Amino acid sequence: MKPQNPQYREHARAIFEKAPFAADLGLVLSDLGPGWCETFIDILPRHRQQDGYIHAGVQATLADHTAGGAAGTLVPAGFLVLSAEFKINFLRPAVGERLRCRATVLKAGRTLSVAESEIFAVRDGAEKLVAKATVTLAPVRGQAPAGPEPGRTT
Repeated sequence: MKPQNPQYREHARAIFEKAPFAADLGLVLSDLGPGWCETFIDILPRHRQQDGYIHAGVQATLADHTAGGAAGTLVPAGFLVLSAEFKINFLRPAVGERLRCRATVLKAGRTLSVAESEIFAVRDGAEKLVAKATVTLAPVRGQAPAGPEPGRTT
């Protein structure tokens, strides 16, 4: 896949640097290239649900945001990507010290792109595939809308 923006790396990195929810979760961009992106989250007690497994919402956010990073490497300058549809399969309970996600764009289109995210739980140095998501993203022209100041509600 060929990037349409020569500054695709900087553009995709900004997707992570400007996302307060992803930062609050501890989501870290580890690497990216044209049409793919890798991230991870070091698991803390706040990431677990009541039975001790890593919460489905944490996994869903990781899959969605990483897919956005992958799709963001392929859009023209002046565009951003927004999720239009999302489906995730949880293949087994997620346990471990870290979640690692790799997203790959399957099809980059002018109006819709489709990416696949795979999430691996890392436990004692071994990885297991715990979830797989398909994310449809819409490339849209323009900047993200300005919201309220951080910490303020409307």
